[in-house]
Amino acid sequence: MHFETDRAAFEFRQGTAPLLISFPHVGTYVPPALAERFTPEAREVHDTDWHLPLLYAFAQEIGASTLVATHSRLVVDMNRPPDGASLYPGQSVTGLCPVDTFADTPVYQSAALQPDDAEIAQRRDQVWKPYHDQLAAELARIKAQHGAAGLWDAHSIQSVLPRFFDGKLPDLNLGTNKGASCGEGLGEALLAEARKGEADGFTSVLNGRFQGGYITRHYGQPALNVHAIQLEMTQSSYMQEHMPFDYLPAVAAKVQPHVRRMVETLLSYVQQSAR
Repeated sequence: MHFETDRAAFEFRQGTAPLLISFPHVGTYVPPALAERFTPEAREVHDTDWHLPLLYAFAQEIGASTLVATHSRLVVDMNRPPDGASLYPGQSVTGLCPVDTFADTPVYQSAALQPDDAEIAQRRDQVWKPYHDQLAAELARIKAQHGAAGLWDAHSIQSVLPRFFDGKLPDLNLGTNKGASCGEGLGEALLAEARKGEADGFTSVLNGRFQGGYITRHYGQPALNVHAIQLEMTQSSYMQEHMPFDYLPAVAAKVQPHVRRMVETLLSYVQQSAR
């Protein structure tokens, strides 16, 4: 199989603060020739981190740069290692070019239509690599200009997904690769901020089921003053979790201030570490 795309891999807006917010799973685009190989369910790209740029609309106000993926994670997953290695060995995960959905249903109409190694390499070169090249370049620019850089990797997922976790997921799942992706004490400071959301009914955890994917683990280098955080949110905290996956402004308005304060906590930490 051959892969080509007619769209840029990302949308990017440069900010003025030492902070980049990455949205690797919000893309919904599937090139038509590839979509023809998908099942009807897969074409609906259920496994999208829906509406996150809208939830993070405050990014521009605080001066953050934003990097937004355009292609569906079913085309290529921006938050997986380029070699497709598992992020959570021994646990159920989806791959660099997934062949099954979060609901454990097939992406492709038949096994013969799944991508081979050559096609996976094409998708990686045309979509995954440009996204990561831009991410790396922007972090380098921020570090050169400010002396330190913060990376916030924004995600969301259905609150109940038996394939990946038991029961209902906490609403605010902070990941720091067990403290390795950011400076000392930052994860705990973010968790303390997240716990203020309990008054509004939002639960939180640090380095629980989601400890940070490839982006957090690869780019977070606190020894070099680059601090990376992943936030995996339950979609029920701001949107409909099932089709038509509508954004729920009244619900989102409750969690958005908590998310903003967490992001601002990272920004303040980075600004202080740069002094």
